[in-house]
Amino acid sequence: MKKLILALSLMLFAPAMTQASIESIFAPIPVQDSGRIKPFDTFARESLQLVYGKRDYNGKPATEVVFTWMIMPHHWDDIEFVKIDQKEIKEQLKLDVNKKRFSPKELLSKEQLQILFTELQTKKEAQEKLKPFFQSVERLQSQLTIYKAIGQGFVPGWIPQESSDTWIALKDFSSDYSELFLRITKAFAASLGDKSKVEDLRAAVQIFNEKAKGENLDKYPAQQKINLEVQYNQFHPFQWAWIAYVFSALFFMFYFISKKQAFYKLSLFATFVGFIIHTYGFALRIFIMERPPVTNMYETVIWVPWGAVLFSMILLKVSKNKFFIFASSIIAFVCLVLADLAPIILDPSMQPLQPVLRSNLWLTVHVLTITISYAAFFLAFILGDIALSFYLLDEKKYGTHITSLRDAIYRSIQVGVVLLGAGTILGGVWADYSWGRFWGWDPKETWALIAFLGYIAILHGRISGWIKPFGFVLWSVIAFALVVMAWYGVNYVLGAGLHSYGFGGGGLPFVSAVIGIHILFAATVWFVRLQRQK
Repeated sequence: MKKLILALSLMLFAPAMTQASIESIFAPIPVQDSGRIKPFDTFARESLQLVYGKRDYNGKPATEVVFTWMIMPHHWDDIEFVKIDQKEIKEQLKLDVNKKRFSPKELLSKEQLQILFTELQTKKEAQEKLKPFFQSVERLQSQLTIYKAIGQGFVPGWIPQESSDTWIALKDFSSDYSELFLRITKAFAASLGDKSKVEDLRAAVQIFNEKAKGENLDKYPAQQKINLEVQYNQFHPFQWAWIAYVFSALFFMFYFISKKQAFYKLSLFATFVGFIIHTYGFALRIFIMERPPVTNMYETVIWVPWGAVLFSMILLKVSKNKFFIFASSIIAFVCLVLADLAPIILDPSMQPLQPVLRSNLWLTVHVLTITISYAAFFLAFILGDIALSFYLLDEKKYGTHITSLRDAIYRSIQVGVVLLGAGTILGGVWADYSWGRFWGWDPKETWALIAFLGYIAILHGRISGWIKPFGFVLWSVIAFALVVMAWYGVNYVLGAGLHSYGFGGGGLPFVSAVIGIHILFAATVWFVRLQRQK
């Protein structure tokens, strides 16, 4: 056994020769984890992302790395790969604050660690809102828990049972399955160093899968669905979508500078390509989860830009205003990049619905309606930014563009107000159906109403003449802070109310900075314009 572990250790850190083949064999194995059946590929990527902070390790795919956590945990106990960003935690645990990653053995040897976990548990039982420090402690606890659970064979489940919905984990394997799993382990070790042995690994995995499938065919997932989830993981559609959107924005800028129609056509084409890929990603996620993908912050952050691009194409068709495409490309690029770069704050994993959300009808009509209204307001916000830039550069020279942008902002806010109003009322109907009351001044409900009234006031001010054309642009930018509060602030800052299924933490400095910079920008343009008019 020691020789086997040593061989695996050497081979694991040797240059990858057969990664793609091994990954393609492990990736589509169905396993049970966190309340749903998923490919081993998803389980491995989510686990490695949580513990290590990335979805591959030194170029090794997650499936290969996480499989070795199971078969050689003692080796990994000494490897520095558990990521800790919070400086205060490192100081409390008397760790080197200049290092980012630590070995499980080093972390688990710290007496202070258990004290922190006990304090965390006390706060959870008291239902206290966790401050950033304890959010990081909670994350560290999750990292060590999942790592140890995998190493000790508690997760994932590999074999469906007739008498229970819980699949059998490695630690509970019968002697037959232990023997089959050992064959996979040996074939895996052999294939790491000898490409010709990969087919032996494929055969060993196939025998294991066929036997597991035979235990309870009804509880075994359709392989097509598992394969599609693997494809979703490996293709990463939202990454390709934001690449297309950034090209769209760049082509539009070239068009604006050069006035060459070819660049505008390229911008339209790139937006269309990005939108198709974006839609494909959504379609896969809906098919895999069998529900609309809008149940957490990550899903709304990729849903809102999709809505912004859709609105921009419809409004472009109606008004012929080319700035719609530019604005929506910027929104889609920023949102999808954020979703990609901040997995700790925006968890991309696909989780089962919480009980309160288990109504696809209401989830669709309420949540989709209210969140897509944010897309229209986001569009107005970016169009307002562009208009303010023209005011700052030269109001007379760019007068035509400014007028065009004001009309675009007006249309976007109109769409947003209608959708937010409808979504808020539908939310009340769902609340009555789910919680037994139509309105309860819950923070989410209250801030949705505040945002709605804020934009109604802007529209009323514009129609009545209380708000002048420049003021309308200015308020379209400032008012987006209300949407940010309803969308992000209630869930990630207040963390209070009945919408607890959407709560999370992190990103406050970044979001505050973005809002603060925009308000400062709007104030600067207002001041400069005032000075010019004197």
